Amino acid sequence: MKLLISNDDGILALGVRTLANTLSQAGHEVTVVCPDRERSATGHGLTLHQPIRAEVVDSVFNPEVTAWSCSGTPSDCVKFALSAILETSPDLVLSGINHGSNLGTDILYSGTVSAAMEGVIEGIHSMALSLANYTSQEFQTAANFAQTALREGGLSPLPEATLLNINVPSVEPSEIAGVVVTRQGLRRYVESFERRVDPRGKSYYWLAGEVIEDIEQPNHMHLPRHIPTDIHAIGKNYITITPLQYNLTDVSSLTKLTESGWFYMGKPSPPPEQG
Repeated sequence: MKLLISNDDGILALGVRTLANTLSQAGHEVTVVCPDRERSATGHGLTLHQPIRAEVVDSVFNPEVTAWSCSGTPSDCVKFALSAILETSPDLVLSGINHGSNLGTDILYSGTVSAAMEGVIEGIHSMALSLANYTSQEFQTAANFAQTALREGGLSPLPEATLLNINVPSVEPSEIAGVVVTRQGLRRYVESFERRVDPRGKSYYWLAGEVIEDIEQPNHMHLPRHIPTDIHAIGKNYITITPLQYNLTDVSSLTKLTESGWFYMGKPSPPPEQG
C-alpha cells in the first residue's frame, strides 16, 4: 500500500519513526511529512499568514522511507503532502504514533487527529494512532497493531472515507485485554492558569489542570449504551478503535429544530394565538 504518515510530535519523534520504519519493512511505500518541531494541541490550525518551509530529511528513517520536515501545523503537513509532494493519492493516511492518549473530547484539540482528518476530508481512509502514556517509549506494540490492521484489511468494511482513532494501552503485549470498537467519551478538566513571574518581573501564565475522565454524557447522539467509551475501555487495557467523522452536525437537534416550526426560511414564525 501507498501510505502517507504525519504526526504532531515532530519529525524526530520516536513514535513516527517506529511506525514508518515498521510499515516500510512490511513492504509498504511510505512517505512521511511531519512538523519540524512539536506541534501538539494545535487542533486543525493552518498556516495562512507566513510561508511554509519544507525540506527532505535524511538519516532519520529507514532508507526506503521518503521523509520531509515542514514548518507548518500537522494539518499543513498533510495538505502539503497531498498537493505538493505525492504524485498520486495514498491508499491511507496515518498520524502518530502520538506520545500520549487522544481520548474523549481531547480529539477536538489534537493535532494528531486533525492530521488524519485531513485525509478523510480528501476522501482517503485515515488512522490516528496514540500510545496512552506520556512517559513510555514503547511504541512497537502500536506499530505492530497498525501493520496487522493494514494486512487484514481493517478499513475494508467501511464504504466511505472514515477516520479510525486508535489508542493503545501502555502495557506489555501479553496484558492487552483485546481490541474493542468504542464510542467517544467525555473528558473534562478542572482548569487553572498558574501565574508565574519571568526574570524581568513580568507576569506570564501556564495552563494547568486536573482531568476528570469518562463523564457520562447525554445520549443525544443515540449511540448504543452497550458500546463502551474509549476512556472506559482503555482503562481496562483494551486497544480502542473509535470511528470519527468531520461533520459535526447534531442530527437530533437538527430534527427537533426542523419539526418545532418556530424557525424556517422566510419571514419569522407568527406568535401563538392567545386563548
